[in-house]
Amino acid sequence: MNSAFRDVIFVNDFTLFRAWLLALFIAIIGSNLIESLGFMGDDGLRRQAFAPIAAIVGGYIFGLGIVMAGGCGSGVLYKQGEGTLAALIATLGFGIGLVSTMHGPLQPISKFLKSFKVSIGEGEDAIGSPALWDIFGGGATIKWVVIAVIAAIIITVVLKGRPFAKGPKKGWSWSVGGALIGVVVVFAWWASYYWGGQARGLSFSGPLSDFFMFVLTANSKAPFDPMFSILGIGVATWSALYIIGVPIGAYISAKGLGEFKLTIPKDPNEILRVFGGGLIMGFGGAVAGG
Repeated sequence: MNSAFRDVIFVNDFTLFRAWLLALFIAIIGSNLIESLGFMGDDGLRRQAFAPIAAIVGGYIFGLGIVMAGGCGSGVLYKQGEGTLAALIATLGFGIGLVSTMHGPLQPISKFLKSFKVSIGEGEDAIGSPALWDIFGGGATIKWVVIAVIAAIIITVVLKGRPFAKGPKKGWSWSVGGALIGVVVVFAWWASYYWGGQARGLSFSGPLSDFFMFVLTANSKAPFDPMFSILGIGVATWSALYIIGVPIGAYISAKGLGEFKLTIPKDPNEILRVFGGGLIMGFGGAVAGG
């Protein structure tokens, strides 16, 4: 996310932005399709409540944090696998910020900002966690019309980058990478419901908090998701484990491409900056809801 939008603004390069859009295109269509086909149970995709103030404030603060930390939630995790120790420090700050906001002294601030919720409809028919198509009346037909319009806009931008053309000399092309991420997102929704009982997509704020809470207290204390015992030493969510997989996958990729390089921050100011960025990012991510 950080690299995609940064490249668009500063160097007018849409490559990573198109990869993100392609992943989003597949994730939107795929996840809503398996929901409509009944593969997600009665709760479906479990959309978040619409709390615009929390989303704006949290999103803005999160944006400040990722610039300071040198990566977004996923960025600081995969950069660990590439050998960047500064990313490990940023992840530590990210986790502390998340736990402090979700379970600690900053929780009242988060709850206050999230208390300003907007629903669609009135009375018993009010929708507290609306989707975009609920603005236009809801229903299956309107849902897929709205998705089709969004998909058409996205694919127009993606096609300008000539996806699935000849790729780079090493590694995957942006289009293959984006497509695979989109597929993984859809699979995660289905798998988390099929094996866990409740659907959960790919995010990094909640899962990293789950992971830190398990490490610190042997209990992820997830408010919604089912948890399971790990070797009898504690209980955690599946997404707390998927956090571990990100740096492992990045390490395998970096080694395969010959790009792994252990880098250690030498300037104390850099250590403080990335740690502080992680703290800010954790607060913002928790408030914004992801």
